[in-house]
Amino acid sequence: MTETATQIWTTRRLLAWMNEAFMHNGLDSPRLMAEMILSHVLGCQRLRLYMEPDRPATELERNNLRDLVSRALKHEPVQYLVGEAWFFGLPFSVDKRVLIPRPATQTIVEYVLQHARNTPGFGGASGDGVLLADICTGSGCIATSLLYSMKMARAIATDISADALEVARLNAIRHGVIDRIELLEGDLTAPLLAHPAAGAHESLHYIVSNPPYIPDDEWEAVAPNVKDHEPHGALRGGADGLGFLRRLLESAPPLLKPGGMLLIEIAESRFRQAEELAAANPLLDAVRVLNDLENKPRVVVATRK
Repeated sequence: MTETATQIWTTRRLLAWMNEAFMHNGLDSPRLMAEMILSHVLGCQRLRLYMEPDRPATELERNNLRDLVSRALKHEPVQYLVGEAWFFGLPFSVDKRVLIPRPATQTIVEYVLQHARNTPGFGGASGDGVLLADICTGSGCIATSLLYSMKMARAIATDISADALEVARLNAIRHGVIDRIELLEGDLTAPLLAHPAAGAHESLHYIVSNPPYIPDDEWEAVAPNVKDHEPHGALRGGADGLGFLRRLLESAPPLLKPGGMLLIEIAESRFRQAEELAAANPLLDAVRVLNDLENKPRVVVATRK
């Protein structure tokens, strides 16, 4: 990407150059990736790239772009390159300390909001009086999205990773919910037990979780941009991918109010086993599996008896 007197690197040429490089290397959505990276480097919205196609890039911008393109060609996710991922219509800061939020996980948020609106005693659209827990919070995308929509709800978010909790804290600040969320370090529900509000049995309206769930026998098939860059501790779910679900089914139900909801994201290949495990719990009722945006089984949901 060396500039000469007769070859100026304009926005138009940079987009074409990146698009060709990404296509040649088999990257998904090459044009979109090129737009996201270039708009990040130039500090503008993607639309601006097409409003000013002949804008020349500075030497500093070209150097920054060259570095990001090199990383992209090594299959590093574009969300890490630009430091941001969108979830439920909100931008979330992300880096290699946390899993990149996926559209499939929005299934949890959508269900909770619908349930709260339609169920007496669960806060309505504002979440008035609602206390929820987000286990394995990572970037905090689930809890923050719920609090952003339910302006009077409160949340407790746990993660075993202090680094992840720092990212979650930044996102809670970014979206103005930091005063309604507590971030606790620890393993699954363990931090809740000593909490003055959540530690008592039958205290929570919702417990939600996107725990690690990729089974060992599916790990080799995971795409390189995921396997080589995202935190394995947030992805790998052990031999059958159900280890964390089993532990949550043991510890979470007693903390829910009668009628409270437990929602856990699962591997689509394990949805029948997950449903059976939840149905076997004597504290849970109305067990079913929700499909995600691609109509794949994604979330096991159950009601506290």
